[in-house]
Amino acid sequence: MAGGESYGAEVAARREGIAFDRAELSQILSVYGRMVASGEWRDYAIDMLREKAVFSIFRRSSEMPLYRIEKTPKLARRQGAYSVVAATGLILKRGHDLSRVLRALDKGLRVVKA
Repeated sequence: MAGGESYGAEVAARREGIAFDRAELSQILSVYGRMVASGEWRDYAIDMLREKAVFSIFRRSSEMPLYRIEKTPKLARRQGAYSVVAATGLILKRGHDLSRVLRALDKGLRVVKA
């Protein structure tokens, strides 16, 4: 019986996939909130896959995502677990520190012409 129970827990863990923790989501939603307030982004989706977690950002909910923030623990020792991917598939930033990776999405201050 004990072997069957551990197998069931293992299958459930595999089915759930990789996820963002609370601190990671807080950082991501902070950037997301600023961009929503500026009117650039309007929707998001979170996917928990077997090998990675993906936070997709949309301008409109009916479009393809503008950006994807991905967490891939398998790459944590090499290039870093976090990456920001553009709609074209181009990796804009990759690294070990989520806050540094998210800077690729912050466009900073802009000059406004009157």
